[in-house]
Amino acid sequence: MDIKVITFDLDNTLWDVEPALLRAEQAQQDWLLEHRPGAVDSLDHDALWEFKKSVWQRHPHLVHHVSQIRIQTLYELQVAAGYSEPEARSGAEQAFALFLEQRQQVKLYAEALEVLERLATHYTLGALTNGNADVYKTDAGDYFDFAFLAEEIGASKPHPDMFHAALQRTGVAAHNVIHVGDDPAHDIAGAQAVGMHTVWMNSRGREWPEGPRASREISNLRQLPQAIADIAAAADQTEK
Repeated sequence: MDIKVITFDLDNTLWDVEPALLRAEQAQQDWLLEHRPGAVDSLDHDALWEFKKSVWQRHPHLVHHVSQIRIQTLYELQVAAGYSEPEARSGAEQAFALFLEQRQQVKLYAEALEVLERLATHYTLGALTNGNADVYKTDAGDYFDFAFLAEEIGASKPHPDMFHAALQRTGVAAHNVIHVGDDPAHDIAGAQAVGMHTVWMNSRGREWPEGPRASREISNLRQLPQAIADIAAAADQTEK
């Protein structure tokens, strides 16, 4: 049995997403404060969180569309503050554009490019993300053969559609794929459910929750090539 495809989650798997998200939220907030006074000025963190939840509840069809749900939230914040629908629509698009620009400015883990370059010579590499990060806007993009966002597929991990999209794109069987991700439920359980091998990227030293463990666990991407080799060897032994 050959491992032919390696798929990756992105946020907190190839980079720490928190710094980019904090910058993105601040850029969005600054724009609203300057150009749409009253939209968020009076909302503390808890109040803003409750407002966001209310938007999610009113628009369940957007649950897998992180960009659209953010735009809708920005729109409704401005409408609630008394802005006209055209002003709110325009403001939502402008604020979101600033958010997304900063959100894409991620800093890859120091070892990521070296590892991806090594793997790309042997495997087809793909990205599967529930977020709105674009791997092709990072230095890692050159090494990826394909990338799917949940908002493109219409379903988020652990839903099988994300993983089936990778299988359809590559034309391989699930047992020829290893999925690498940081989330035990979204990445590991989701990939296991369709028959893929898995590597848990546990860079923060968390305890494994309930459920079947990943095929291998790593704390640094430099450990990934060996983990892949170990999975392939164990699969070969199982087949004999």
